[in-house]
Amino acid sequence: MRYITGGIALGSALILGSLVGAGTSATAAPATAPAPAAQQSLYAPSALVLTVAQGESSTNSGVQRAVTLTCMPKPGGTHPDARGACNELRAAGGKFEDITKVKAGTACTKEWNPYVVTAEGVWEGQRVKFEHTFGNTCELKAGKGIVFEF
Repeated sequence: MRYITGGIALGSALILGSLVGAGTSATAAPATAPAPAAQQSLYAPSALVLTVAQGESSTNSGVQRAVTLTCMPKPGGTHPDARGACNELRAAGGKFEDITKVKAGTACTKEWNPYVVTAEGVWEGQRVKFEHTFGNTCELKAGKGIVFEF
């Protein structure tokens, strides 16, 4: 009984829908909703794609790891410590050069096994395209900070 009732209800809905559709004239213009106003934010956008790759530059190396980092309006993305990375970037004034400095007193070998880190996107409303090459994994560990810790 349930299936018959459901079938009758479905058939009725289809018939009523076609009758309503048939009653409209072809010359009537479809109603369009007004376009929503552009959303204004109190904060400038901050959204980045961060990568770590083995090689001398981003153009000739394959990406090993990549994450997204969004700092405004709230920390997020796929970065494992989005809040810490955003705080580190804010403290550095968005200057990736300051974040990727190898800490003084770090003892690393002079072997050449380069790693490159990149950041691309928008930081506080400004386009960002940053690339830095570390000589080896020791320098990478000493200079990547929280931002490139993934």
